Amino acid sequence: MQKALRSILCALLALLLAVGCAVAEEAKEPVELIVFAAASMTETLTELKAVYEAAHPNVTITYNFDSSGTLKTQIENGAECDVFISAAPKQMNQLDIAADPAVNTAGLDFVLQGTRINLLENKVALAVPEGNPKNIQSYADLVEGLKAGTLLLAMGNSDVPVGQYTQKIFAFYGLDENDLARRGVVTYGSNVKEVTTQVSEAAVDCGIIYATDAFSAKLTVVDTATKDMCGQVIYPAAVLNITRNEEAAKDFLAFLTSPEASTVFAAVGFSPLSE
Repeated sequence: MQKALRSILCALLALLLAVGCAVAEEAKEPVELIVFAAASMTETLTELKAVYEAAHPNVTITYNFDSSGTLKTQIENGAECDVFISAAPKQMNQLDIAADPAVNTAGLDFVLQGTRINLLENKVALAVPEGNPKNIQSYADLVEGLKAGTLLLAMGNSDVPVGQYTQKIFAFYGLDENDLARRGVVTYGSNVKEVTTQVSEAAVDCGIIYATDAFSAKLTVVDTATKDMCGQVIYPAAVLNITRNEEAAKDFLAFLTSPEASTVFAAVGFSPLSE
């Protein structure tokens, strides 16, 4: 009787061990997380990738950095993506069925409900090349120079968040973008990195970019736009409902709100948000 009981107990123990090993193996299954993020996050997210992967050796993060408008279009057209981080609410809203239908005009449904957060805030900066050859000191100086035709400004395209913020600044000062373009006093970039490069290479007299991009490129910021000029620069983030790795995607998004990640973001000029 005791021998039979021991045999049964041994069999149960072996079964439990087998199940435990299977669970452990499953937990170690390799996972690739595809993260679409605004180009202005290139440096910070690249740094955080190494930190996260070191703590999660089975996870590989693959980034796609570009303008938020381009990323939104890629998602809409069927690109694989687990997490989306936009440089403005508009592009996220256009993918979120819970957003205002006036913005999500196509009724797109890509955001996994309950995961969307406001991750970061940035600032819209007026940056100049090394030495500031035109001695630009403020947005007021920029406006005067554009009106007089003595300055050349680099800005983002109209489908790029940084370009949309620039358009709001133009409206604040009563500037006509079409007139500026016709007179050849503005140039364009398809994302904020292209605008930043034009300033860094002194191909223009100044550029309107994010404060974080100016920091990363070691450019001088002569002025920062106020909320009245262009609104808040909020970066929303969400797991997408097309993800094949929901739990891992949620975990990575939670990591981006951690004190460790917040320190990295704050070091370049982002303001981490709590909601």
